[in-house]
Amino acid sequence: MPREPNPTHSLVMTNNEALTTNKVAVVTGASQGIGAATVAAYRKLGWNVVANSRTIASSNDPGVLTVPGDIADPAVGARIVETALSEFGRVDTVVNNAGIFIAKPFTEYTAEDFDAVTAINLRGFVVVTQKAVEAMLARGEGGHVVTITTTLTDHPVSALASVFASLTKGGLNSATKSLAIEYAKSGIRFNAVSPGIIATPMHPAETHEFLSALHPVGRMGAISDITDAILYLENAPFVTGEILHVDGGQSAGH
Repeated sequence: MPREPNPTHSLVMTNNEALTTNKVAVVTGASQGIGAATVAAYRKLGWNVVANSRTIASSNDPGVLTVPGDIADPAVGARIVETALSEFGRVDTVVNNAGIFIAKPFTEYTAEDFDAVTAINLRGFVVVTQKAVEAMLARGEGGHVVTITTTLTDHPVSALASVFASLTKGGLNSATKSLAIEYAKSGIRFNAVSPGIIATPMHPAETHEFLSALHPVGRMGAISDITDAILYLENAPFVTGEILHVDGGQSAGH
């Protein structure tokens, strides 16, 4: 018998028994840009998706369950994974896409800036990933965690003061490698995609010429460049601990 819908969830499942046979991806920061495109990419593979962001709208797609809430709140991170398990029965992949970017000269950062950046970029990553890895270990069939970082960790740009991005996202790159080794024998892979500047709604059109010039190839990245990289990693079972630069050559030099 189908389960009764949980009123805290964003859509009513119509065929839970069939959907639980599919793989399940969790995507944070999923309301627009790279996150929304990642949800669509996994759906095209036939996966079910649990999608989170602070103000994400409900979905009419029975394979997409939305969980609104601020990833900086540990209770939200736990609820995302609990939702995946209760409605779809498993978690196969987590895409840690949610993040905050505050560009300021170092001496102008405030304590509030630090708290905001670390809460989303670091604590959000830790809570969701911990809960998902616990579920993967319990099932004993492995899994995958992909984290979106930034090429600024390897190639700072003088025109863009952004040390808090390097501080947090650089830590996530290191954590990706450490976790890849810790869980290699459990079949859980950890990788990161390290983008250059991507043409998303956060960058106004009038900034595109300047931002394009920061890349050796002379253009900003497209959202599809990142989703293609995520899906490559998804389908590369011998790849773990990889920081995949998708940055138009930025990390190689300029």
